[in-house]
Amino acid sequence: MRSSLRSILAGLIWVLLASAGVSSVRAEGDMPSGGLPNQVLRAIPDAHLAGAGALRFWGFHVYDAQLWVGDAGYVPDRPTAAPFALDVRYARHFKGSAIAKTSLDEFERLGSGTEEQRKQWYETLLHMIPDVQDGQHLTGLFVPSVGLRLYSDGVLLGTIEDPEMARAFFQIWLDPRTRAPDLREKLLADAAPRK
Repeated sequence: MRSSLRSILAGLIWVLLASAGVSSVRAEGDMPSGGLPNQVLRAIPDAHLAGAGALRFWGFHVYDAQLWVGDAGYVPDRPTAAPFALDVRYARHFKGSAIAKTSLDEFERLGSGTEEQRKQWYETLLHMIPDVQDGQHLTGLFVPSVGLRLYSDGVLLGTIEDPEMARAFFQIWLDPRTRAPDLREKLLADAAPRK
């Protein structure tokens, strides 16, 4: 029971990565007033907020999340067809190592990659994800044919040039099997293509 509870909590804590009812954001690094890094806005033509929601676990506010898409939208049947960004604004402190471990747990649960790939992905995230504080943003940008760019309060933490890892990373939130289906539904509320 304890292991199962830890697994559920771990999954919900990271299920990466954006914001219901958030009216203000920290303006640090390269963050415009809307909360999305300028570099991300430049990478997504005609970026608009597709949806937002908060993750709560047993009444505790864990984070707010936002999904940003361009006119090509986010199509679940073709999740890697166009750039999109997932912004997570944390509501409490978490160790980066715990976030990386939770991501690994979700990669395994969702059957993403091989065991060797998952180990490599975990090591990459372990070295890239910082400890986060209340109010801090982590923003993941998916770039087709490239992979994942990760930002902390608008500052680039690194680029992961591995489209398969990037897809697995975003599945944590956007796959139908996510641990937070209500949040997924909110994130995808206006994600359909506009063209």
